[in-house]
Amino acid sequence: MSASRTARRLACLLLAAGASAVSSAQPCPKDDATHVSGAAQCLLARAYGPAQADVLVVWLHGDVSGGGPANYHFALAERTAAALPGVAAVALVRPGYPDGAGESSGVAALHAGRNDHYTKENVEEVGAALARLRERAGAKRLVVVGHSGGAATTAILLGMKPGLIDAAVLVACPCDIVAWRSGRRPWTRSENPIAWADRVDPKARVVALTGDADDNTGPALAERYVEALRKRGIDATFVALPGESHNGAPRAPAVLDAVGRLAR
Repeated sequence: MSASRTARRLACLLLAAGASAVSSAQPCPKDDATHVSGAAQCLLARAYGPAQADVLVVWLHGDVSGGGPANYHFALAERTAAALPGVAAVALVRPGYPDGAGESSGVAALHAGRNDHYTKENVEEVGAALARLRERAGAKRLVVVGHSGGAATTAILLGMKPGLIDAAVLVACPCDIVAWRSGRRPWTRSENPIAWADRVDPKARVVALTGDADDNTGPALAERYVEALRKRGIDATFVALPGESHNGAPRAPAVLDAVGRLAR
């Protein structure tokens, strides 16, 4: 393990233990193309396209509940940068997830076993990282694309930190956690996106897309959230993706089309 990687790992472990020696330090000893400081954790990322840009698009992955690394969205962010010249794109790894290259984002203990983990603490980590990424890119506009749990995290942030995200693309969003968990073990620690809908910045733009073959987060969950935004006069649209499954939806052409419209 390199000296820089050792330093990053040590900083994260000290933060997890509440060590006062690093309480005022940046979570990442050095932010770079693969690391970004959150609120108290050092999160992993992959950057594509120009380092500086007026528009930044950040992808957030889903829960990857079957196990393994959270890196499928790396290719999606790379495709975004290639399709939208001049736009910077980043794939951000949510707290606790490994990236498949030997590191984990933040401290895995925060993750709670890949369930009931849309906690205020985890969402704030992502929000702080998004603000840092925007500052680093010098971006005037931030578009966040979230899939499944990443979409829930994005929707929560729209209300929790209004004005941080200019536009959001929510793919296969479990936007009403209570309804989503109906008939299953409830998630009592997670924030519910729809409960934050009344605090979303009126200037925000939202496109939610769900496959009509999605047997995990059915279309009604995102439709209900979009309707709550529309009642407040927010520019929000729901799009059904014909034939798309829960995991196939992020790769649907309509998703990149929505990103392109919102980036402009």
